[in-house]
Amino acid sequence: MRKLPPEEEVAVSAGSSSHDLGTQALPAHTEEERETLLAFLEEHRRLIRETILVLSDEEARLKLVPSLTTPIGLLNHAAFVESVWFICRFGGKTRAEAEIPETVDESFIVCPSDSLQSLAQKHLKNIDQANEIISRLSLEDRCNHPVMGELTLRWVLNHCIRELAQHAGHADILVEQIIAQRSEPAIGKSA
Repeated sequence: MRKLPPEEEVAVSAGSSSHDLGTQALPAHTEEERETLLAFLEEHRRLIRETILVLSDEEARLKLVPSLTTPIGLLNHAAFVESVWFICRFGGKTRAEAEIPETVDESFIVCPSDSLQSLAQKHLKNIDQANEIISRLSLEDRCNHPVMGELTLRWVLNHCIRELAQHAGHADILVEQIIAQRSEPAIGKSA
């Protein structure tokens, strides 16, 4: 099983942001489109995981918004994104074979037995499988989407970068709120 990189095991100090571009290195500039897309994809994969892993399991289950969005739910959804787009659509597995839910909303729901570490490992495992599939494809290779029809790998990579960046931002805000209020009374209810 793949281990978390050491930098993801280190807690961020209270009030700091993991998305501070003053301290975060951007992916290296390259003229190669594929390398650039994969570098940004990997950056956002790491950011969502790294941002959430500063919390305890209990904190990660706090529900601060009316939707299904919780920090632990975002991590579960990030693992789902890897599966649904790469393992299922390009790799040919069914959702049942990939052991993922049938709907996007369900991907934000976690089991009581799920922990941050178990979901981080699931995320890394799905990334490894996705990367193996991506490595065999060109940017012009296509998958079939039930509503949008044929989509190129290029489109899917851009979509996943956008989606993971959006969710990393959600995670950053939720985590910042939780960390800022650690010493205050209850701030939400567990999911």
